[in-house]
Amino acid sequence: MKKMLLIITIILVYVGFGYVAEKKNIIPKEAIRIRILANSNSNYDQKQKIIVKEELEKYLYDLMSNAENIEQADIAIRNNMNSLKNLVSSIFDGEFKINYGMNYFPSKEYKGITYDEGYYKSLVVSLGNGLGDNWWCILFPPLCMLDGTELDEIEYRSIVKDIVDKYF
Repeated sequence: MKKMLLIITIILVYVGFGYVAEKKNIIPKEAIRIRILANSNSNYDQKQKIIVKEELEKYLYDLMSNAENIEQADIAIRNNMNSLKNLVSSIFDGEFKINYGMNYFPSKEYKGITYDEGYYKSLVVSLGNGLGDNWWCILFPPLCMLDGTELDEIEYRSIVKDIVDKYF
């Protein structure tokens, strides 16, 4: 009788609360981010941001392909800052800033995962005034350069199954 009562309680809890999502940490502690800020949220400025993003991705993919650790990635970026500036100036007709170091990232929720605000080692490109929506990703390890890979894995668990596994 107690088992039956426990099972009914578990089912009611399950129906009442549904599933519990466990968020996996997808950003390694030792990572380098990249962030590109558009001049504004106008369609033109957002398209310019995407063009710069795509060209930088191609260049940085080649640059990061031989980096085996964060130190090598850091050196590769630092040694190629002039090339990065030249690349952006060749595709963006306007003022811009490139900064590599510890940069502030605001809190962001994306596909159910909250990324904490804070200062992160990163390459930041601000196009024009840098007041528009931004694009960011993980430059090293090269997570944003993996085509077709879903990075925000969420594991769904059943509350009922967890309780049954624990107690039976």
